[in-house]
Amino acid sequence: MTDRLILGIESSCDETGVGIVRLGPDGAVELLADEVASSVEEHARFGGVVPEVASRAHLEAMLPTMRRALDGAGVELADVHSIAVTAGPGLAGALLVGVSAAKAYAAALGKPLYGVNHLAGHVAADTLQHGPLPKRCLAMLVSGGHTQLLLVEGLAHSITEVGSTVDDAAGEAYDKVARLLDLPYPGGPPIDRMAARGDRCAIAFPRGLTGPRDNTYDFSFSGLKTAVARWVERCERAGEEVPVADVAASFQEAVADVLTSKAIRAAKDLRVDTLVISGGVAANSRLSGLAAERCAEAGIELRVPRPRLCTDNGAMIAAIGAHLVAAGREPSPLDLSTVPGLPVGTVQIV
Repeated sequence: MTDRLILGIESSCDETGVGIVRLGPDGAVELLADEVASSVEEHARFGGVVPEVASRAHLEAMLPTMRRALDGAGVELADVHSIAVTAGPGLAGALLVGVSAAKAYAAALGKPLYGVNHLAGHVAADTLQHGPLPKRCLAMLVSGGHTQLLLVEGLAHSITEVGSTVDDAAGEAYDKVARLLDLPYPGGPPIDRMAARGDRCAIAFPRGLTGPRDNTYDFSFSGLKTAVARWVERCERAGEEVPVADVAASFQEAVADVLTSKAIRAAKDLRVDTLVISGGVAANSRLSGLAAERCAEAGIELRVPRPRLCTDNGAMIAAIGAHLVAAGREPSPLDLSTVPGLPVGTVQIV
């Protein structure tokens, strides 16, 4: 069996991504191209993603991003074996742009089409840097829209949600706290930079859902966000200057503490010895640092993709597509629909 090229298209939110990977006869997946066009600057003045703006940006960016990916990989569309596209979860209009493009390419070229799960793609992204996953591992997906613990027993076969956020996702909490502190959107990077100058023990912010009667693996960040808001309000009412660096550091510590402690607990309970952290917040320095400390203490292998692979991109969609092709999964139908609320257990639309 010869090498096969898998093309991946991502358009679930505010990044238009096109990636190309090579699937070897032995199942090895090699990244050839990863091109992303982001519309984040167009959303910044609104303090969050505007669905209609995102959809229009995808329409404008799809063809140029595709061309850059093909040129970067040194291939033509005719060389592609299969096409994978994010079918969900995500913004309805944004998903529709990517799926429509993928359908057009698949129909015109006579190539198999795989409508895949965006969340499974985030987990698959790690294989582009660290190689195949073990037969059983725990993945913690942390992004602007998702905070989940996932038991992965084969990327093309079984992904089971173990825990999830009951309100705000961790990345969403970062954005809201950044707004309280007059920091730019998206909030993750500026809070991380500001936290490096502050004292993470300065303010004892609450750790959500960590009581004895709370669900062991679920998350809640809405109360933490509210606690930060009230703390800032008290400073302002008293006429005191808000110690932004200390607030950022203490908030970030609360988030990282809860995420890593619950992940370690789940890994021990499920008897898995590998933890994969993916999603945009995985690039946070304190989260990765604390996770490394606690995994080392617990004897758990930690895998975190490089920052470029953590955020939304087409490479991760190509990667999950490659795993489906390698597993011999049947392609999706050409009339596949987008599923904005697609559950993580559904890796592929069939």
